[in-house]
Amino acid sequence: MKSVKGSYLSGVVEIQVTGDHPEQFLQQCARNGIMLWEIKKVHVNQCTASVLLKDVKEIRKLRRGSKFKIHFLNKHGLPFFKKRVGRKKPLLIGLLLSLLLFFILSNMVWQVTVTGVPEELENKIKEQLTSYGVYPGAFTFSIESPNQIQQLLLEDVPELLWIGVDKKGTSFYLEGVEKLIIEKEEPAGPRHLVAGKSGVIQYMYVKKGMPEVTVNDVVEKGDVLVSGAIEKLNIIDEEEDKQEFELVAADGEIIATTWYKAEVNVPLTAEHVELTGNTNEKYRIKFGSLSIPIWPPTRFEHFEHELIETDEYQLDIFGWRPPIYFTAEKRLESTPWYSERTREEAIQAGIRQAKKDLQRRLGKDAEIITEKVLHETIRHGKVKLSLYITVEENIAVEQPINQGD
Repeated sequence: MKSVKGSYLSGVVEIQVTGDHPEQFLQQCARNGIMLWEIKKVHVNQCTASVLLKDVKEIRKLRRGSKFKIHFLNKHGLPFFKKRVGRKKPLLIGLLLSLLLFFILSNMVWQVTVTGVPEELENKIKEQLTSYGVYPGAFTFSIESPNQIQQLLLEDVPELLWIGVDKKGTSFYLEGVEKLIIEKEEPAGPRHLVAGKSGVIQYMYVKKGMPEVTVNDVVEKGDVLVSGAIEKLNIIDEEEDKQEFELVAADGEIIATTWYKAEVNVPLTAEHVELTGNTNEKYRIKFGSLSIPIWPPTRFEHFEHELIETDEYQLDIFGWRPPIYFTAEKRLESTPWYSERTREEAIQAGIRQAKKDLQRRLGKDAEIITEKVLHETIRHGKVKLSLYITVEENIAVEQPINQGD
């Protein structure tokens, strides 16, 4: 018999009939409307044939009560293929995820390289590229063409004389030429150095100008420390009895002792944080803006009191660093506890806090010399301090000279 057309879609089963005169069973199947083909007599008591999957149930019914035995040898067709695929579902899911990952990685920017320009200009170009959406981890299908990026950079970065943009696979290579802009420094105009604060002069470093004060002089805010008007020697107008001066830009440092008053409140109860040792860790993998949790697969509960530590590592393959990051987030359970300060401990804590705040305000060049507690009160569980702090700092401030006077 000829193979039934389209049998692959409905499924084909090869059966083996065993018994005396097995062809009689096959004839009975044919009489009952069951289609058989590829019939072979492999032995005196054994025949094989191919049937449709939908007829297997009817063949089982015909076999019951008969002297024949039926064995199913081979199974072919779409229904059996789907069943086999169903058993390998994890493998197929892994294959699909791999294809998806390959698609994502092949459509991401992995590297942006800028050459031919100074580091400062390179950073500015990269900032502009980021604003255009060109950065490691960005999807390439959302990025403008290299020619458009080149035009935008030339318009937005005036320091560039020329820049070339080349896209190779998942990488962008840019080579630029900086404009040579020669800027002449404008000479400083005539000026005095005056006291920006009241104090006592300790040191003087005058580079240009005429000192008007000396060490240990007491000066008030606004006093001239270094004059920018220098008297010219031997040039006296006898008729007008007027001395001529040369005007310069006074320059230097005048270090003086200054004083500050500070008030600070310090609680007598100090709060501390102690770690219990219990931790929760979460790991993620990042592709640009896409973040996928790796472990744990489910969300974990946060501690009532906790500290969070986050470490991020970029994948490094022999110096090649694709935009793939592994993030480890560690949550540490903490327990707050409180301790009582003595009056003296609170005073010392207040002094440290006041000096730290003042140093931050004055800058690193100022030096705190001494501190003195003027007044202290304890009220509502807090120590209120009034402090007198001595500082050595540069008090010189530039003041332009009005040449019309």
